[in-house]
Amino acid sequence: MPASTKFRTRVVVLLVAGSVALSGCSLLPFGNEGSSPAPSTSPAAPAPGENAQPEAPKTPAQEFSTKLAASLGSLATTTKSPNRDQIRAAMVEAGANNDTLEISVDITPTGLAVDAIEAADVVDGECVVGQVREGQVAVSLLPVLNSGRCFVGDIH
Repeated sequence: MPASTKFRTRVVVLLVAGSVALSGCSLLPFGNEGSSPAPSTSPAAPAPGENAQPEAPKTPAQEFSTKLAASLGSLATTTKSPNRDQIRAAMVEAGANNDTLEISVDITPTGLAVDAIEAADVVDGECVVGQVREGQVAVSLLPVLNSGRCFVGDIH
C-alpha cells in the first residue's frame, strides 16, 4: 500500500475515533453480552420484619411542589405555552396563595410570546418555583430573597 494511502487511512481512523469520543459514544458494546455483570453498589433492602429507616416527612414546601408539578403537568398537556392566567389558575389549584403569587410575563416587550413562563410562591420560608417551557414542567425549591419575594423586579 502506498504511503499516502496509509496516511489517509490513519487520518480517517483518528477522525472517526475522535468524533466518537467527543460525542460521548463508546465503541464498546452495551449490555452484558460476553461480560460478567458489574458488582452491585446499592445497599441491600431490609428483609421484611427488619427495622427500616422511616422516610423523613415532607416539608410543606415539598408537599406543595409535588402538587404543583401535577397541576402544571396537567396544564402542559393541554398547552405547550400557557399564559399568565392559566399559570395562575394551576398554581392556585395546587394550593398557592393568590395574594402572594408571583408570575413572570408571558409577552416580551416587543410583543412576542416568551419561551418559558414561571410562577412562584413562598411556602414555609422557601420559594416554590414552577416553570412551563414547550410543554415541559420544572419545579424547584429555592431560597427566599432578602425582599421576602421569589422574583427580582417589580412585575408580580
